[in-house]
Amino acid sequence: MTVLIAAMGALLAFFFVLFTILFIRRSQSLDIFHRLRRHYVAESKGLRQTADFIQRAYNFVQRVAKPIADWNLSKKLDFALKQAGIPLFGAEFIIISIICAIFGTVAVYMMTLNATIAPLAGLSIPLMMCLWVRILIGRRRKAFTEQLGDCLTTVANALRAGYSFQQAMDVVAREMEPPMSTEFERVSTDIAMGVSLEDSLEQMNNRIGSPDFDLVVTAVLIQREIGGNLAQILDTISDTITERIRMKREINALTAQGRFSAWILIILPFVTAAFCWVFNREQMQVFINEEAGRLALGVAVFMELIGFIVIQRIVDIEL
Repeated sequence: MTVLIAAMGALLAFFFVLFTILFIRRSQSLDIFHRLRRHYVAESKGLRQTADFIQRAYNFVQRVAKPIADWNLSKKLDFALKQAGIPLFGAEFIIISIICAIFGTVAVYMMTLNATIAPLAGLSIPLMMCLWVRILIGRRRKAFTEQLGDCLTTVANALRAGYSFQQAMDVVAREMEPPMSTEFERVSTDIAMGVSLEDSLEQMNNRIGSPDFDLVVTAVLIQREIGGNLAQILDTISDTITERIRMKREINALTAQGRFSAWILIILPFVTAAFCWVFNREQMQVFINEEAGRLALGVAVFMELIGFIVIQRIVDIEL
């Protein structure tokens, strides 16, 4: 029961951080109408006070994070957070993780009065935050790839209408949804600040990390050097990417049973163990109090992870 309470406390602290960051992102993306309404409509007084408090807390984090902004870890996190679309710097993310770990440790200790479990629960919060960033990177990359076919079609049509390539990118930034519009808007901003088109596209390609978009960047750079009909090239690439996406969806449908079996394999033993812990705790004490039981538990967990990884590798078919 103590372990369960500690895990719940750590999860609550993690989701509190998650929703705080999402609130900051949402408040930063509000348009002029909503910003004015937030300041002048009486019903929004509570929202304004909450936003002011979060902004003051964010300013405090910025000041504390300045000394560690030049760390290699901070720079690596900068890049990862850009890939995930999170409006934070790496140093700020480190400070927020440390603060959340401290608060999580204190909260779990107050609930359990266990000086061993509380630090472990606190350390689990930064790990969950890093896992959350990895998940967001994967989702954003997948969403970008899904939009890439329509994006290339839009750019090709704009080129046929007489637009330049940079003007076509502006059309994509205005007309399409994030993350596609966000990335092209960032490229347009870099070009406006003096960065060359080639370097801006290479930086965007590094942020996205998609082999499909790497093909697009390569085609654009080659066309700018030797010439050619860029609209026709983009149409051909768009058809290729659309076909690859269709094949990926078919493969995902055919391997859905295998992926579901992997999750059942990893979840079912823990559910069974929790059920036995509630209704037959004396028998489950063997796995905690006895050395042989702890060894068997460790071997079982290790084999579960191996089985999960093997199944995931089997159903993960790359095109």
